[in-house]
Amino acid sequence: MSDEHKHRARIFLHRGHLSEARTQWESAVADDRACGERAQLSDSLGNLGNVCALMEDFSSAAACYREVLDIQRVEGSTHAVAYTLVNLGNLHVGAGTPEKATPYYLEALDILRRLNEQRGLGIVHHNLALQQVREGSVEQAVQSFHQALDCHRVVGNEEGLALTYSHMGKMFFESGDLTRAERCLNNATEHYIKLGQEPAEAAVLRLLAALYERRQDNISAGRCLERVLLIDRRYGLHEGDEDARRLALLRET
Repeated sequence: MSDEHKHRARIFLHRGHLSEARTQWESAVADDRACGERAQLSDSLGNLGNVCALMEDFSSAAACYREVLDIQRVEGSTHAVAYTLVNLGNLHVGAGTPEKATPYYLEALDILRRLNEQRGLGIVHHNLALQQVREGSVEQAVQSFHQALDCHRVVGNEEGLALTYSHMGKMFFESGDLTRAERCLNNATEHYIKLGQEPAEAAVLRLLAALYERRQDNISAGRCLERVLLIDRRYGLHEGDEDARRLALLRET
């Protein structure tokens, strides 16, 4: 029965029916617990935790992840432990208690360094950088962002590079360092173009347009918004009306 519940859960999740997916994963967890299959129980609990997190039931998600962590530690699944620690850190960010995320990220970082797991290290350095930005520690965040970029490059993680450049550019923009912000945002757009992720490219270009507006470079800002409008129309993005309004105002000046 456990496999049947898991199959149904994946179908419901794919369709976006979170409540139904949760019910199926809860049944799968009960079946796996009754069978005493620790590896399968760990997997089902992790999936249940993921669905709870998507539903913003952070306390239930945390309970799932903590039980997963206990099983992984007993089984000696060091690599899996690191990623579960990251999940627990991310839960605190989602729950509005980001200051509690740092210890989880730091423990994961220690494990991933020992394993030389560059993909995971890139993710954790990025997450730490975002927490440092929230704390106002800009220079620390810059170091963490650059460490994330180094790890992303080692494994060729284009999406990681795009996201890290995007967040670093936003940080520099908000701190008033427009030169470094422009460089990062341009890098982010290049990586999103390679990935073919046009809506994400548009989000970066909106910020880049704001940067050029702050510099009173309306020509460059207009070029960014023209590209954004093309993407808005192609994907039916809800920001289209506001983007059109911004471009119209630029053309009037």
